[in-house]
Amino acid sequence: MAHLEFFFDLSSPWTRLAFHNVQPILRETGATVTWKPFLVGGVFNAVNPAVYAGRENPDSPRMRHTWAWLKDWARLAGVPMNFPSPHHPVRSVHAMRFCCALEDDQAALVRFAEAAFHAYFADQRNLDDPAVLIDVANACGLDGEALAARTADDDVKQRLRDNTQAVIDRGGFGSPTMFVDGARIYFGNDQLPLVRQALAGG
Repeated sequence: MAHLEFFFDLSSPWTRLAFHNVQPILRETGATVTWKPFLVGGVFNAVNPAVYAGRENPDSPRMRHTWAWLKDWARLAGVPMNFPSPHHPVRSVHAMRFCCALEDDQAALVRFAEAAFHAYFADQRNLDDPAVLIDVANACGLDGEALAARTADDDVKQRLRDNTQAVIDRGGFGSPTMFVDGARIYFGNDQLPLVRQALAGG
Protein backbone atom coordinates (compact mmCIF):
# COMPACT_ATOMS: atom_id res chain seq x y z
CA MET A 1 0.00 0.00 0.00
CA ALA A 2 1.39 3.40 -0.99
CA HIS A 3 2.01 6.07 1.64
CA LEU A 4 1.78 9.86 1.34
CA GLU A 5 3.52 12.36 3.58
CA PHE A 6 1.76 15.72 3.27
CA PHE A 7 3.78 18.63 4.69
CA PHE A 8 1.63 21.73 5.03
CA ASP A 9 1.41 25.29 6.33
CA LEU A 10 -2.02 26.78 7.02
CA SER A 11 -1.05 30.16 5.52
CA SER A 12 -0.77 28.88 1.93
CA PRO A 13 -3.82 29.16 -0.37
CA TRP A 14 -2.51 26.47 -2.69
CA THR A 15 -2.11 24.19 0.32
CA ARG A 16 -5.69 24.89 1.33
CA LEU A 17 -6.77 23.63 -2.12
CA ALA A 18 -4.44 20.63 -2.11
CA PHE A 19 -5.50 19.61 1.40
CA HIS A 20 -9.08 19.44 0.12
CA ASN A 21 -8.32 17.94 -3.28
CA VAL A 22 -6.03 15.16 -2.05
CA GLN A 23 -8.75 13.61 0.11
CA PRO A 24 -10.61 11.84 -2.73
CA ILE A 25 -7.27 10.70 -4.16
CA LEU A 26 -6.47 8.99 -0.86
CA ARG A 27 -9.86 7.29 -0.84
CA GLU A 28 -9.55 6.25 -4.49
CA THR A 29 -6.06 4.79 -4.19
CA GLY A 30 -6.40 3.39 -0.68
CA ALA A 31 -3.12 5.07 0.24
CA THR A 32 -2.22 5.85 3.83
CA VAL A 33 -1.25 9.39 4.80
CA THR A 34 0.72 11.25 7.45
CA TRP A 35 -0.08 14.96 7.85
CA LYS A 36 3.03 16.95 8.81
CA PRO A 37 2.81 20.60 9.91
CA PHE A 38 5.80 22.80 9.12
CA LEU A 39 6.69 26.50 8.83
CA VAL A 40 6.84 27.52 5.19
CA GLY A 41 8.49 30.84 6.05
CA GLY A 42 11.44 28.93 7.45
CA VAL A 43 11.76 27.04 4.18
CA PHE A 44 11.53 30.27 2.16
CA ASN A 45 14.25 31.83 4.31
CA ALA A 46 16.54 28.84 3.78
CA VAL A 47 16.05 27.86 0.15
CA ASN A 48 13.45 30.02 -1.63
CA PRO A 49 13.89 33.73 -0.79
CA ALA A 50 12.63 34.70 -4.26
CA VAL A 51 9.10 34.36 -2.85
CA TYR A 52 9.63 37.56 -0.85
CA ALA A 53 10.89 39.45 -3.89
CA GLY A 54 7.78 38.42 -5.79
CA ARG A 55 5.56 39.91 -3.06
CA GLU A 56 7.16 43.35 -3.41
CA ASN A 57 4.97 44.13 -6.42
CA PRO A 58 1.51 42.71 -5.66
CA ASP A 59 0.05 44.45 -8.72
CA SER A 60 2.42 42.82 -11.21
CA PRO A 61 0.83 40.92 -14.13
CA ARG A 62 2.07 37.65 -12.66
CA MET A 63 0.43 38.28 -9.29
CA ARG A 64 -2.84 39.49 -10.83
CA HIS A 65 -3.06 36.34 -12.94
CA THR A 66 -2.03 34.16 -9.99
CA TRP A 67 -4.93 35.41 -7.84
CA ALA A 68 -7.33 34.90 -10.75
CA TRP A 69 -6.08 31.34 -11.30
CA LEU A 70 -6.33 30.65 -7.58
CA LYS A 71 -10.00 31.59 -7.62
CA ASP A 72 -10.55 29.45 -10.73
CA TRP A 73 -8.99 26.46 -8.95
CA ALA A 74 -11.12 27.18 -5.86
CA ARG A 75 -14.33 27.26 -7.92
CA LEU A 76 -13.32 24.00 -9.58
CA ALA A 77 -12.78 22.40 -6.17
CA GLY A 78 -15.87 23.94 -4.57
CA VAL A 79 -13.73 25.53 -1.86
CA PRO A 80 -14.48 29.05 -0.53
CA MET A 81 -11.53 31.33 -1.32
CA ASN A 82 -11.92 34.88 -0.01
CA PHE A 83 -8.29 35.78 -0.60
CA PRO A 84 -6.00 37.69 -0.37
CA SER A 85 -7.21 38.90 3.00
CA PRO A 86 -6.17 41.91 5.12
CA HIS A 87 -3.95 39.50 7.10
CA HIS A 88 -1.95 38.27 4.10
CA PRO A 89 0.84 37.29 4.39
CA VAL A 90 0.01 35.97 7.85
CA ARG A 91 2.64 34.96 10.37
CA SER A 92 1.77 31.30 10.85
CA VAL A 93 4.07 30.16 13.66
CA HIS A 94 1.31 30.14 16.31
CA ALA A 95 -1.08 28.23 14.05
CA MET A 96 1.54 25.68 13.09
CA ARG A 97 2.45 25.10 16.74
CA PHE A 98 -1.23 24.33 17.37
CA CYS A 99 -0.97 21.78 14.55
CA CYS A 100 2.23 20.28 15.96
CA ALA A 101 0.56 19.91 19.35
CA LEU A 102 -2.03 17.76 17.56
CA GLU A 103 0.29 15.85 15.23
CA ASP A 104 0.21 12.61 17.23
CA ASP A 105 -3.60 12.59 16.90
CA GLN A 106 -3.92 12.70 13.13
CA ALA A 107 -7.73 12.76 13.08
CA ALA A 108 -7.80 15.77 15.43
CA LEU A 109 -5.09 17.46 13.36
CA VAL A 110 -7.15 17.11 10.18
CA ARG A 111 -10.24 18.42 11.97
CA PHE A 112 -8.39 21.47 13.26
CA ALA A 113 -6.61 22.12 9.95
CA GLU A 114 -9.87 22.05 7.99
CA ALA A 115 -11.45 24.50 10.43
CA ALA A 116 -8.40 26.79 10.43
CA PHE A 117 -8.21 26.78 6.63
CA HIS A 118 -11.86 27.82 6.49
CA ALA A 119 -11.34 30.51 9.12
CA TYR A 120 -8.48 32.08 7.14
CA PHE A 121 -9.49 31.57 3.53
CA ALA A 122 -13.28 31.87 3.78
CA ASP A 123 -13.86 34.08 6.84
CA GLN A 124 -10.63 36.14 6.68
CA ARG A 125 -9.85 35.56 10.35
CA ASN A 126 -6.33 36.25 11.60
CA LEU A 127 -4.48 32.98 12.29
CA ASP A 128 -1.70 34.94 14.00
CA ASP A 129 -4.11 35.73 16.86
CA PRO A 130 -4.01 33.02 19.56
CA ALA A 131 -7.58 33.93 20.57
CA VAL A 132 -8.77 33.10 17.05
CA LEU A 133 -6.90 29.78 17.13
CA ILE A 134 -8.42 28.90 20.50
CA ASP A 135 -11.89 29.70 19.15
CA VAL A 136 -11.30 27.62 16.01
CA ALA A 137 -10.11 24.67 18.10
CA ASN A 138 -13.05 24.91 20.49
CA ALA A 139 -15.51 25.10 17.60
CA CYS A 140 -14.30 21.76 16.23
CA GLY A 141 -14.52 19.95 19.54
CA LEU A 142 -10.97 20.42 20.81
CA ASP A 143 -9.69 22.10 23.97
CA GLY A 144 -8.39 25.39 22.60
CA GLU A 145 -6.97 26.67 25.88
CA ALA A 146 -5.05 23.43 26.46
CA LEU A 147 -3.67 23.53 22.93
CA ALA A 148 -2.59 27.14 23.35
CA ALA A 149 -0.74 26.16 26.52
CA ARG A 150 0.96 23.26 24.71
CA THR A 151 2.35 25.62 22.06
CA ALA A 152 4.69 27.06 24.68
CA ASP A 153 6.22 23.64 25.40
CA ASP A 154 9.72 22.98 24.11
CA ASP A 155 8.80 19.65 22.49
CA VAL A 156 6.09 21.31 20.36
CA LYS A 157 8.43 24.10 19.29
CA GLN A 158 11.13 21.54 18.48
CA ARG A 159 8.72 19.42 16.45
CA LEU A 160 7.89 22.43 14.26
CA ARG A 161 11.59 23.14 13.77
CA ASP A 162 12.29 19.47 12.98
CA ASN A 163 9.44 19.20 10.47
CA THR A 164 10.57 22.40 8.77
CA GLN A 165 14.16 21.20 8.57
CA ALA A 166 12.98 17.86 7.18
CA VAL A 167 11.34 19.64 4.23
CA ILE A 168 14.54 21.57 3.57
CA ASP A 169 16.79 18.51 3.91
CA ARG A 170 14.58 16.46 1.56
CA GLY A 171 14.56 19.05 -1.22
CA GLY A 172 11.29 20.89 -0.56
CA PHE A 173 10.89 24.60 -1.25
CA GLY A 174 7.27 25.46 -0.39
CA SER A 175 3.85 24.29 0.77
CA PRO A 176 2.44 21.78 0.27
CA THR A 177 5.37 19.43 -0.14
CA MET A 178 4.37 15.80 -0.64
CA PHE A 179 6.38 12.60 -0.64
CA VAL A 180 5.15 9.27 -1.97
CA ASP A 181 6.69 6.23 -0.28
CA GLY A 182 9.34 8.36 1.35
CA ALA A 183 11.13 9.33 -1.82
CA ARG A 184 9.20 10.82 -4.73
CA ILE A 185 8.62 14.51 -4.12
CA TYR A 186 5.70 16.59 -5.43
CA PHE A 187 4.76 20.20 -4.87
CA GLY A 188 1.53 22.13 -5.04
CA ASN A 189 -2.11 21.62 -5.91
CA ASP A 190 -1.47 21.34 -9.65
CA GLN A 191 0.75 18.25 -9.21
CA LEU A 192 -1.98 16.18 -7.58
CA PRO A 193 -2.61 14.22 -10.81
CA LEU A 194 1.02 13.09 -10.54
CA VAL A 195 0.50 12.26 -6.87
CA ARG A 196 -2.54 10.17 -7.79
CA GLN A 197 -0.50 8.33 -10.43
CA ALA A 198 2.34 7.65 -8.00
CA LEU A 199 0.02 6.44 -5.24
CA ALA A 200 -1.73 4.14 -7.70
CA GLY A 201 1.60 2.55 -8.60
CA GLY A 202 2.22 4.42 -11.86
